[in-house]
Amino acid sequence: MRWSSLLIPTLREDPAEAEAVSHRLMIRGGLIRALAAGIYCYLPLGQRVLDKINAIIREEMNRIGGQEFTLPALHPAELWQQTGRWTEIGEEMFRLKDRGKRDMCLGMTHEEIITWLAAKEIRSYRNLPQIWYQIQVKFRDEARPKSGVLRTREFLMKDSYSLDADEDGLAQSYELHKEAYGRILRRCGLTFYVVESDPGMMGGAGSHEFMAPSPAGEDEVVLCGSCGYAANVDLAASRPAPPPFPSWPSLEEIATPGTRSIDEVSAFLQIDPRLTLKTLMVMTKAGPLLCLLRGDQQLHERKVERLVGPFRPAHRDEVKALAGVEAGFLGPLGLEIPLLADEALAEGVYVAGANREDTHVRGVVPGKHFKTRYADIHRVQSGDGCVKCGNPIMVERVIEVGNIFKLGTRYSTPLKALYLDEKGQEHPIVMGSYGIGPARIAAAAIEQHHDRDGAMWPVTIAPFQVHLLTVNVKDQAMRELGEKLYQALNGAGVEVLYDDRDERPGVKFKDADLVGIPYRVTVGSRAIQEGQVEIRNRRSKQDSLVPVAETVTRIQSLLRQPEGG
Repeated sequence: MRWSSLLIPTLREDPAEAEAVSHRLMIRGGLIRALAAGIYCYLPLGQRVLDKINAIIREEMNRIGGQEFTLPALHPAELWQQTGRWTEIGEEMFRLKDRGKRDMCLGMTHEEIITWLAAKEIRSYRNLPQIWYQIQVKFRDEARPKSGVLRTREFLMKDSYSLDADEDGLAQSYELHKEAYGRILRRCGLTFYVVESDPGMMGGAGSHEFMAPSPAGEDEVVLCGSCGYAANVDLAASRPAPPPFPSWPSLEEIATPGTRSIDEVSAFLQIDPRLTLKTLMVMTKAGPLLCLLRGDQQLHERKVERLVGPFRPAHRDEVKALAGVEAGFLGPLGLEIPLLADEALAEGVYVAGANREDTHVRGVVPGKHFKTRYADIHRVQSGDGCVKCGNPIMVERVIEVGNIFKLGTRYSTPLKALYLDEKGQEHPIVMGSYGIGPARIAAAAIEQHHDRDGAMWPVTIAPFQVHLLTVNVKDQAMRELGEKLYQALNGAGVEVLYDDRDERPGVKFKDADLVGIPYRVTVGSRAIQEGQVEIRNRRSKQDSLVPVAETVTRIQSLLRQPEGG
């Protein structure tokens, strides 16, 4: 296609509101424009990238026996009410009423709808297994949409659903999707991790996430380079290395004037922060709770929530009223408040708040001086020991590009999606749910493949394979040769963007780097004088001179090489 006839509104400067690299380059490269916060228009280049990714997704889903559907984006509330998610999901769900005052919502996911359909159409074990999928727009009212297409309120999602007769069937469908997702992401040129994850609002027996490493990611994963352990930080466990414990006398009060934080106490007493005990008061439905951690650790709120339900940090006045002391001197001794201690505190001796102003207690031994419930409530940190092999782990920021869930009968039971077995006995269908985000894949590809000048698209998902550029279209010989090569490349089935604009060479070259098409073919004075064009590999920046007559065959050879050469 010709640049002169396409809408490719490139920008020279970074947009002020864009922080993530992918956000900046997708706007500057003319792929997207923001209609409102978290709502984007995909322009021709952006749409071509999505089309390429969707084609790969469809090929791999069809390969495992998937059947494509299109399901409504507008849902009646009744189905969500039957599964309980109408009340479980908070403000993230877009809700509305139709003219008949009936409650409706915009679909943020489609478990309820697919299960309703299965209840209508599946009757017998002979109808199972099934894999149904769609590529559909979803809606989520994000509180803080940001990072371009990585965190939006309207987004495109491929979601699929497996329907099986039993858990063994679900396990097979789950593995099929796990393998298919790996193939999709590799074909799209991504580096990724597969990690254990928390099912969250989806429910079910287990889940995995597919994570693309990137500083722009809003998730974190824990990785062990020794044994391969990998998990989302929301689910990950670790073994923090214990400090050398001193032989302190039992329960010695120490004056610590004005030292409220762990750093202040550690510096004042000249001790390792790991020898301090951090006491945090939170408020649960059952009342106040003291969460105890080693001083160098942070509380993991999701882990605590799974143990005690919804909670919030106690306000300063609440701490003062319940414990009689400011939070900086709060400790576990002598209070009639339930305790929840991190597992790392099961051994050792510590300094803790004395529940008196400007005072701490040295020599506190958990389990001896106070009784508590132990659980894993700390946030994993780089350098902690792996729970499987003990070697140091690392924490890395990532973009979630896909997830898979074992739903079991979480939805089929309340929505009565049942089948009859060989004996005529009725059973709920055993289900799985599997999502992958085309726009997130596109953004992750830019995050992983770019330089200071622009994107460097993997050839499989690039908007075009070749960027043909005529340096001076006013030169008749040069223009005619450019046209000839454009026709030849098109005739050979090469996807080519022909920059036929009457623009300065510098503008064309900057735009070529910004858009990031894998190969650039430059028709300049050398082509006229010496019969050679220049072919540049966008990623390696390597240039090669090729006889004009061999241009098409050289490009075809490069495109056959792994990852575009």
